[in-house]
Amino acid sequence: MISKDTFILIYSDLDGTLLDHHSYAFDAAKSALERLKQANIPVILNTSKTAAEVLKLRDAMHLDTPFITENGAAVYIPTHTFPTQPEGAIRDGDFDVLSLASPRSHWIEVIEQLKPQFGQMFQGFNDMSLTEISEATGLSEQDALLASQRLYGEPLLWKGSIAQRDEFIERTRALGACPLLGGRFLHICGDTNKGYALKRLTDEYTAQFGLAQTMTIALGDGNNDIAMLEAADIGVRILSPVNAPPTLSAQNTVITSTHYGPAGWQESIDKLIPFQHTTTTQGNELHG
Repeated sequence: MISKDTFILIYSDLDGTLLDHHSYAFDAAKSALERLKQANIPVILNTSKTAAEVLKLRDAMHLDTPFITENGAAVYIPTHTFPTQPEGAIRDGDFDVLSLASPRSHWIEVIEQLKPQFGQMFQGFNDMSLTEISEATGLSEQDALLASQRLYGEPLLWKGSIAQRDEFIERTRALGACPLLGGRFLHICGDTNKGYALKRLTDEYTAQFGLAQTMTIALGDGNNDIAMLEAADIGVRILSPVNAPPTLSAQNTVITSTHYGPAGWQESIDKLIPFQHTTTTQGNELHG
């Protein structure tokens, strides 16, 4: 059981984890989210989604915590979070933003170089209409518009074989990309990941508040969550209806849910952070 003297930070993937893979609903996790909010245990969304998408979901989930977008490419920190602006952050409205990756335009140029050989095997968001993005993701066209507003990487809908995909991945790596396989898309992006962003933000919490003891819990269901799950003190593999649980190599504590998506999220939080823990609010002065 986690000590009550430990400051807990929860990092969570969205699609297939906190959001149902098919419906994108998070109803099954609402009571855990509310319990954590009352205890001031930050739930930090760490996702391949865009900032525009996360802002909408964050409001629906009643979260006011930092979040990480596009597979670790940027960390958005509400200006009320820390006593001082994090070093290297740029103020953007109500957020201090730490950009950790090259812009999307760079990766689109990389993809363009490979189109003569592979162009018939994939379709990128940059080449898709809102209707096509909606059909590929299962999102409404309004939400597809938010998904299209990427700043740091380019998602590809792969249509070729696995062997062709693997060859394409190697070619993008030779051009400086660090491709990531998500639940639906192949993401062409830079040398950032959800794990590095988790460490960067956790270090910021520790330094800003002089925390003596922290515990990070990460929850995810896909291969692009591996770095996050391995970087956390406790990695939680959320069971997926479409993918096998990701294979982890780190020696941290790893558990696997028995339920899918948000039901597995709720199950895991209840197991790791008993109700008795959240009746004692942690670090109330740390969060506005």
